[in-house]
Amino acid sequence: MPTYTIVDKDTCIACGACGAAAPAIFDYDDEGLAYVHLDNNTGTAKIPKELADDFADAIENCPTESIKKLDKPAR
Repeated sequence: MPTYTIVDKDTCIACGACGAAAPAIFDYDDEGLAYVHLDNNTGTAKIPKELADDFADAIENCPTESIKKLDKPAR
C-alpha cells in the first residue's frame, strides 16, 4: 500500500529532527519549518519504498507529531 505524508507547519517547531532522519524526504523553508520536498508539502507524492525506514524514523523523532502519515493522497 502506498504511503503519503504532509507536515503540519502550524505545529512544526523547526527542530530539524525529520531532516536529519530522512533528508531525501524533508527540507526546510525560509522560516526553518519542515516540509515534504517530494511534492512541496501537498501530500500527493508516494514515499518511495526504499525510504520507508527513514520515514518511520522521522515520524518517531518528531517531538510535536507534525508529520502526518497518510494512506491516500491528501488531494
